[in-house]
Amino acid sequence: MYMNVDIISDTICPWCFVGKRRFERALAERPDIQVDVRWRTFQLNPDMPTEGIDRSEYVALKFGGEEQARAVYENIRGAGKLEGIPFDFAAIPRTPNTIDSHRLIRWAGSAGVQDAVVERLFARYFTQGADIGDREELVEVARYAGMDADLVADLFERGEDVDLVRKEDEAARVMGVNAVPCFVFAKKYVVFGAQEPDAFTELFDHMAREAEAEAASEAVDTEA
Repeated sequence: MYMNVDIISDTICPWCFVGKRRFERALAERPDIQVDVRWRTFQLNPDMPTEGIDRSEYVALKFGGEEQARAVYENIRGAGKLEGIPFDFAAIPRTPNTIDSHRLIRWAGSAGVQDAVVERLFARYFTQGADIGDREELVEVARYAGMDADLVADLFERGEDVDLVRKEDEAARVMGVNAVPCFVFAKKYVVFGAQEPDAFTELFDHMAREAEAEAASEAVDTEA
């Protein structure tokens, strides 16, 4: 079975990284399913300054301080450990504006390396503390994934696709998305959050049965 999957996420969303791993585990359990995955824009902090903000300031604004954030991050670290993700939140010096990282993901789609770029962005930010709002870092991510790094640098300099990325973020909100990750299957079924693999495999099985029923119905109509 073949299906299109749109994954709405943000590059600084830890649950999006966890959700990616769980989705991949679900696909491994259903090797007969082929998917065309497209990563779509969502900004957790659409009003973030272009240069980002100091991590401690961000934590204070979002959680009320380090102590309140500790429990939240401990939960995420536990989920990450189960998925093989060594989250290192202490290594992150700044929380970036993510508009440029989403622009890179968009271009990576055209280059056929979107998954590699998304994976690298998550790993660099969450396990190595890289500033993925820095264009030099993003160009290196592009190079790592096999993209034309000089072209990517030029696209950043020219301001390409800023409006398109912002419109995609707005479109997600119009759809009712207010938290990520959000998985949209065949533009018909939606799974919110970093669900366990069973949530995905159950949906895959339902869609397979639905496709079989439709095929049988079409066959009957043809015979008639």
